[in-house]
Amino acid sequence: MLKTLAIQNFRSIRRLVLPLSQLNVVVGANGVGKSNLYKTLRTLAGTAFGSSIDTLAREGGLESVLWAGPETVSKAVKRGEFPVQGGPRKSEVRLLFGFENEEFGFAIDYGMPSPPPGSMFTREPEIKREVIWRAGTYHHSRVVVDRKNSLVRARDDTGSWHVVEQYMPSFESVLSRLIDPQRVPELLLLREQIRSWRFYDHFRIDPESPARRSRMGVRTPVMSQDGSDLASSWQTIWEIGDATALDDALTDAFPGASVNVTESGGRFQLEFHQHGLLRPLTQGELSDGTLRYLLWIVALLTPRPPELMVLNEPETSLHPDLLPALARLIWRCSKDTQLWVISHSQPLIDALSEQPQTNLIQLSKELGETVVAGQELFDIPAWKWPSRS
Repeated sequence: MLKTLAIQNFRSIRRLVLPLSQLNVVVGANGVGKSNLYKTLRTLAGTAFGSSIDTLAREGGLESVLWAGPETVSKAVKRGEFPVQGGPRKSEVRLLFGFENEEFGFAIDYGMPSPPPGSMFTREPEIKREVIWRAGTYHHSRVVVDRKNSLVRARDDTGSWHVVEQYMPSFESVLSRLIDPQRVPELLLLREQIRSWRFYDHFRIDPESPARRSRMGVRTPVMSQDGSDLASSWQTIWEIGDATALDDALTDAFPGASVNVTESGGRFQLEFHQHGLLRPLTQGELSDGTLRYLLWIVALLTPRPPELMVLNEPETSLHPDLLPALARLIWRCSKDTQLWVISHSQPLIDALSEQPQTNLIQLSKELGETVVAGQELFDIPAWKWPSRS
């Protein structure tokens, strides 16, 4: 489980350190920075797949994603006694992401490029530093993998350092490039943990949606992000997952309804039976809200729970009467998987907040900067960034 998420100089986030729990619900008005937290997790996930630089490029590059406000904001400016003013930059450009889970801490530091003469890649962000350390606040004594520019070192069981890579490309993370379970098992373990993260963001439910079409059936313990394998995923849960939980979740939302999966020529199709109808409705005929809810059931009851699952506005297209059932489904899933829920729906937020273990993260803005409403100094987890030196 992620215990702490830390971000510095990313879009509206100048400096933020968040304590996390098993179920985290991120709320706030439009424009306060909820999407920036979501993008942070996406970028961190990209380190394990070798796509973090591409992710930043799609956001417009380093110059576009960097915090656009002043390096520091005085108390007098916050009180409104003086206007916000910029000045010459005093420190290096650093875009920082990091987290701590129950086993390790990880930090990655992106900076301005220094390409060789003749290269056209003059705006590509470079990874300046990456560090993996044993659980706890960062300290050099806890470090097990240390990357400074192109040099990567690892510490063995005796505490001695050895060089793992001398010419690490500036655009690749150690998590995606280095595979050496003998010398650096921590890299492999952390990479596989991150690669298990799942993101579900606004399932398509239009008439041409992949989720409305039949598809060749294969065992599918993890539903795709577009829901195109809905029927196969449903049948997989029925055969090798928790079929009782599947029925309970369906009955909780649609009393008296049932779902079965049909097969024709190897293609699977989901059928929805509802009291009062003379024939079942196929997934192509379902209402937008019903189809989206069935997708959430399958996503959350996966037979292969990930380390982390991120749900972006799961209430979209759902009738308010379905939100209490969705909250119960989310709560059930959080017993096996750490969840991150971004929501605008007050009924869903209220239903999730009924459980005392819910970590409600209320975001707001101060002078354009994303902050956690009500977060005091002693509420902030201990966190220290590795320096570049």
